[in-house]
Amino acid sequence: MQVLQVQLEVGPDPAEVGRARRWARSRLAGSGIGDDEPLAETLVLLISELVTNAVVHTGCPAVLRMLFGCGGVRVEVADASDCPPQPRHAEGEDTNGRGLELVDGLADRWGWQREGAGKSIWCEVDRAPAMQAVPVAKAATAGKAAPAGKAAPAEQGRGGPVSPFRVRC
Repeated sequence: MQVLQVQLEVGPDPAEVGRARRWARSRLAGSGIGDDEPLAETLVLLISELVTNAVVHTGCPAVLRMLFGCGGVRVEVADASDCPPQPRHAEGEDTNGRGLELVDGLADRWGWQREGAGKSIWCEVDRAPAMQAVPVAKAATAGKAAPAGKAAPAEQGRGGPVSPFRVRC
C-alpha cells in the first residue's frame, strides 16, 4: 500500500494551532481533498483539537503528521509528555474540555501510543463516498465499549485497534 506522509513541527505556543490548520488545509488540497469537502473540514477540526491538546496540556513542542492512504487520512500529534490523554466532559458554558469528545465523535478510530519518551495521539477518518456530512459528535463514555464501527481509544501496544494504515489495500 502506498502511504504519503507529511509532517510539521509545532512550537509550544497556542498561536501555532492556527498555523497548523493553515498548513493542513494546504496539504489536504495538495492530496486532492478540496477545501469545500466535508472531509477537509472534519480533518482540520480534528487537527485543531489534537494540536491544541498537545500545546496547551504539555507546554512542549509537538510534531503533527498526516498520512494519506488508499482508504483515508490518519492524523498523529506526537509530544514529549508521557502522560496519557485524559478525556474530560465539559459542562454547559465551559470553554474547554471538549477536545477528545470531538475527536471521538468525528474520527472513525482514535487512540494513543507511546512514542520514544513521549506519546502520539492519533485518529483516522475514512474517505468514503458515504461521507457527505460532518458526523454529529457524541458524548464520550468512559469505561464503556465503543459503538460498532468505532475503535475504543486504546494504547496501540496493548491490543489497540487494527489500522487500515497498517494493512494492505
